[in-house]
Amino acid sequence: MGFLVTTLIFVVVGVIACLCARICCNRGPSANLLHLTLIITATVCCWMMWAIVYLSQMNPLIVPILNETE
Repeated sequence: MGFLVTTLIFVVVGVIACLCARICCNRGPSANLLHLTLIITATVCCWMMWAIVYLSQMNPLIVPILNETE
């Protein structure tokens, strides 16, 4: 799976989580705003962690050194 496909998966999961929070935890506008803010923040943080790990593997900083004797 590529970068864009997995990014779309994170977006879909975030939207589904927001809809579930709106349906299951409807306790007023202030609580709904807090729930949506927490869900969006968690989704963005998880996506950024995945993106940093994914992109760091494309151009590693430490290059393996091969021994010619092996």
